[in-house]
This record gives sequence, C-alpha cells and structure tokens, in this order.
Amino acid sequence: MEGVTERTDGARGDGESFDQLCALVAAGGVVALSGAGISTDSGIPDYRGPNGALRRHTPMTYQDFVGLPGARHRYWARSHAGWRQIAEAFPNAGHHALARLEQAGVVTGLITQNVDGLHQQAGSRNVVDLHGRLSRVMCPDCGQQSTRRELDVRLRAANPDLEVADAPTNPDGDVALSDSDVARFVMVGCATCGGERLEPDVVFFGATVPRPRLARAIALVESAQALLILGSSLAVMSGYRFVLRAAELGVPVAIVNQGPTRGDGRAAVRVDAPLGSVLPRLADALIERGTAAQAG
Repeated sequence: MEGVTERTDGARGDGESFDQLCALVAAGGVVALSGAGISTDSGIPDYRGPNGALRRHTPMTYQDFVGLPGARHRYWARSHAGWRQIAEAFPNAGHHALARLEQAGVVTGLITQNVDGLHQQAGSRNVVDLHGRLSRVMCPDCGQQSTRRELDVRLRAANPDLEVADAPTNPDGDVALSDSDVARFVMVGCATCGGERLEPDVVFFGATVPRPRLARAIALVESAQALLILGSSLAVMSGYRFVLRAAELGVPVAIVNQGPTRGDGRAAVRVDAPLGSVLPRLADALIERGTAAQAG
C-alpha cells in the first residue's frame, strides 16, 4: 500500500515493535489521536474495549436528545448522577507521558476523541477536543456558555436527595437510573435567560463535528511527519478519517491499542499493549536520548 511501511503484527509493547515505535516518534513532527482507551486507567470506561460500555449501554443520539419526549430530561438526570466521577478523575501515566513528549518537542499536536479534559489537566497544550468537552454547557436560546461545575452546584441544590451509589459511569459521563429516579429529577434552566434547552458542549452520536474544529484537526494531520493512534479502535469515521488522510499523504501511522483496530491494515507499526505502560517507557526513552544527545 502506497505510503505505508512494513507493519508489525501481534506486538506486545516490547522488543522490535517498541524499537520501531521509538524510531518513528523520535523523528518528531508527531500528531497523536487519542481515544477512550487512554482514560481507562483514570477510571473512565471505554465503549469498545473488552469491558466496553456499548456492551451494556447505547449512547443517546442528538436526534433523540432534541426530538424524543423526555429524552433531554433523562439525559440530564443520568448525566448529573455520573458527572462527579468524571469531574473527580485525574490524568494517568499515559496522559502525563504524552504531555512530556509535547513539552520535549516530539509531539506537535493532539486530537482527542475524549470529552473528559484529562489531556489538558496533564499539561498538553495543542489539543483539539474533537467531540467537545463535558465541562462546558451551552444554552441554544441565548448562546451563553457556562461551566459544568456551575451547573452542578445548581443541580445539587435542586436535587439534594438524588444519590446513586456503585452505578457504572459510561464514557459520556452518565449512569443508568431507574424510571422513578429520572421522574423525580429536577432540571434547572439557563442562569442567564431561563431557557430550558441546556445542552452539553459535546458532539453526540449521530451529530457532526463542527467544521472549524474538524478543519483544525485535519490541518494538524496534514502537517505531521507521523500519526500516532492511542487507545482508539477507530470504529467510527470521526477518528478513522485521519488514518485515511495520513495514508493518502504517505504519512506513516503507528497504533498503540489493546485489541484490533479498524486501521491496523494501514499501520506502519502496531503495538498491542496498555498505554499506561507503553507511553511512559516511550517518553523516558526519547527524552533520555535527547538529553544524552544534548550532553554529547
């Protein structure tokens, strides 16, 4: 296949595959694409991994959110119950290692499919939040944007008795609630205009990424010397499109993910291993190499 170098199969993050990964990333100009797999060590589940949330939960689409009676109310009830786990999550070793690689000048940009904001908390700077951020709330009536923490304070005051213990949180930040819990949930309106159509600043399933945001992400890939896929199965086109674009341009693709991905056939290097172990090793190896080169 044009523009794609020899691929490594069945890699476990050690030996030749890891050396190939180091060589590819060490050349610099790397743009990373991260998926839910990089946040699982922070306690946020993924959708398609071995214990993925899609096995027990179908995420709400934007069409349902705006069109089905009661869907908006159900979303906010479930999201309010799950928000605290997202809000209290901390970046893990993989997030921190990727931030170190950016600070070292090896990684030049990051596109994330996640909505948890953990990359920025870890110190990454040039980040495109492809699917938005759960930490922001929008009012389509007046255009006001507010923080999720501010909304959470108002929702807690309106729902002092709504507590959900031991319910698994999904990657989009919600939990399963009984019909009775949803029915007794009290939603609040926009603090500015009182509008009742508040929306999270995220791209729902079935919706499209805003064009300016997508254009910025594509521009990163088009300027990259390599594309590094981290913790994404690439099952949906919103992520896979970047692999296709890289292949068109002859930009080599490296994939680090547990389990197969849709992009494996286009990967120059494939490492099947936990990101929490591979990325810190990668950062240590490359930063130590750079330090040694400067000293020499």
